[in-house]
Amino acid sequence: MTIATLMKDENGYTAEYVRQLKQPSEKVWNSITNNEKLKKWMDHLEIVDLRKNGKILFHYNDGSDQFEEMVITDYEEHSMIEFEWGEDFVRFEVIQTDEGTTLIMKESIHHLTDHTPKDLAGWQVCLMHLANVINDESVEVPDNEWEKWFEIYNTLLEQYK
Repeated sequence: MTIATLMKDENGYTAEYVRQLKQPSEKVWNSITNNEKLKKWMDHLEIVDLRKNGKILFHYNDGSDQFEEMVITDYEEHSMIEFEWGEDFVRFEVIQTDEGTTLIMKESIHHLTDHTPKDLAGWQVCLMHLANVINDESVEVPDNEWEKWFEIYNTLLEQYK
């Protein structure tokens, strides 16, 4: 599994994950935007209003019933959704190809912090779960899988300090 590429830009950094999937774009899109599918790979998120300027909830899932509201900042049905992620943004692009679908996930990162490698590792594991959902597979991803990716991203980010 390939890791994200990290690029410096005028607003900070962009982490980009690219996945080639054999499934049609409709299935990939549905796995990202349908709450029943979404909770199988990112159980913190709940889409409340799927449109530009719509709303997504980030549930803490710690027993407190607390959540944060995030705005959908950009949206094109069946092809792209971008939403707030703290001070940053997360964007999913779904592109139909002859072989299936290219999924591009980008996280804009204004400032690198000690938490950034954990966040990038978390997205890496979420994308592993998402691929399982898209492919109707029940492959177990170990609970501590993010730790392996944390080390990889921690090493990657060293060159940007």
